[in-house]
Amino acid sequence: MSIKEKETVTPIEDTVECVEALAKIVRENELSKIKISTEQMDIVIEGKTVNNIIPPMPTVGAPVQGVLAAAPAEISGNIITSPIIGTYYSSPAPEKPCFVKIGDTVNAGDVVCIIESMKIMNDIKSEFSGKVAEIYVNNGDPVEYGQKIMRIE
Repeated sequence: MSIKEKETVTPIEDTVECVEALAKIVRENELSKIKISTEQMDIVIEGKTVNNIIPPMPTVGAPVQGVLAAAPAEISGNIITSPIIGTYYSSPAPEKPCFVKIGDTVNAGDVVCIIESMKIMNDIKSEFSGKVAEIYVNNGDPVEYGQKIMRIE
């Protein structure tokens, strides 16, 4: 006589708690999607993708409207981009002043911000000398690799 293996079944309450926890992670980290697969189930949770929405392309022969027809503006100066994925910080500590503000003059090699990645604080130095013309991110914002941080004129 053979003994059949007993299949473990996850109670629905545990599954609901898991889904709620995953949804919270997606929401708090502004993720577009998270997928978890087990032998018993696949869970896919999609977050808001407002920043990733691509406007529909006009059909052939349709008149192109104002915003799409406008040529991109020339950006003068040099762009500092994020070399890593992490969290942007404009100052060395919450109670300390910002490294730079719009209008400040920087030299090549000056620290302009910190990006925290995996609990490591990384000083981001300007590769350019000039005046800070724009800062594209706010203190505490998540940044992606290659994302614009600031423009130096």
